[in-house]
Amino acid sequence: MEKKVLDAKIRTITTKKSRNDLRRNARIPGVYYSKKDQPLAIDVAENSLKPLVFTSETHLISLQISGQEERECIIKDVQFDPVTDEIIHFDLLGLIKGEKINIEVPVQLTGSAIGVKEGGVLQHQMHKIEISCLPKDIPEHITVDVTALRIGDAIHIKDLNFENITFVDSPDSIIVSVTHAKVEKEPVTTEAAEQEPIEPEVIAKGKAEKEEE
Repeated sequence: MEKKVLDAKIRTITTKKSRNDLRRNARIPGVYYSKKDQPLAIDVAENSLKPLVFTSETHLISLQISGQEERECIIKDVQFDPVTDEIIHFDLLGLIKGEKINIEVPVQLTGSAIGVKEGGVLQHQMHKIEISCLPKDIPEHITVDVTALRIGDAIHIKDLNFENITFVDSPDSIIVSVTHAKVEKEPVTTEAAEQEPIEPEVIAKGKAEKEEE
């Protein structure tokens, strides 16, 4: 997995006003934490964080803080503004050599499903999968080949087999499937819609007998 350098500064003031001031200056507040270190309030340049967030791959991060040793970590959580979708906060999780971690990894599909060529529709249900592994074994993504899928087929978590990785999600979770294309109902014409239903004629038995007399 490719390692990316992320330069950060220590935040000595952690008030709401200070966080807003950082964002106005294109810097994003965050927190670094790990089992062996005390949490650190930090901030980074917005343009250096975005490529690590808006990506289809997982990256190891080399956190660089002036005057301190390198810290190897991953992005654990990102918070977005509900209106603008801009990044407003992030969490970095420090990695410990030889200790497994849980992490979500993107899913990348490869191949052209047979079922799609037969008229089916490819449904990609899971875009990320949670795995457990050692830091050195974290993959950039999980590749899933859909070539053999026919209409009605699906690939589940339990169908995957990768070395040194344990899947945390339910084994029966569907990652991708091929379903029948939806058949649209023919629209009802205005003339047919406006036509009144013909009610069956009901003749009272008593009245009919009287008219025959």
